[in-house]
Amino acid sequence: MVIFMTLAETETPSPRTEARRRAILDVARELFLVQGFAATSMSEIAGRLGGSKGTLYNYFRSKEELFAAFMTDTCGDLAYGVYARLPPVGADIRDALIELGEGLLKFLLRDDTMAIQRLVVAEAGRFPELGKVFYETGPRKNEERMANYLRAAMDAGQIRDGDAMQAGRWLRDLILSDILTKRMWGVVDDLGSARVRAHCAEAAEIFLTAFGAASSGM
Repeated sequence: MVIFMTLAETETPSPRTEARRRAILDVARELFLVQGFAATSMSEIAGRLGGSKGTLYNYFRSKEELFAAFMTDTCGDLAYGVYARLPPVGADIRDALIELGEGLLKFLLRDDTMAIQRLVVAEAGRFPELGKVFYETGPRKNEERMANYLRAAMDAGQIRDGDAMQAGRWLRDLILSDILTKRMWGVVDDLGSARVRAHCAEAAEIFLTAFGAASSGM
């Protein structure tokens, strides 16, 4: 597991410190997405900010740590919101799964989220650590959130009891099937809300055919 502890995570930052950290992340975001991970240096980021590289390292101890913070900053709150808006366990499970699918798919198809995924795919061959950082700060956390939701649904008797983490992976793959890769390759552009919902409804039906409990009507 990749673990990073930045200044902001080890102590309560002052407004000035937080403003500086925000400025660093904004510059890093621009350079990472335009130039890529390999071509972006800490020296260049420091130069854009008008400070020294030493000062930059007071906030982030490495370029990998800065990249992890950039991804968390860009995607963390948005991804959490997908699960925070879900109906409470006990509501209609089909509707909940469709809503989860819509939220997750729309989040992953956002231009900024897609740009990060393309960046990681392009750079991970030369920098395997980058893929690990991406996984730990993004997909792994989403796997845990989905597993927690499905575990609660299992405990409520809404879906068949089993390995919630593995069930979540199957659900995720159904939601992303035939859409995420085509969007990443530039084969499809804006899918539209109606098409996304229809796709997620089909994914929910397939999932419940495999995992639905008798009480869910399957």
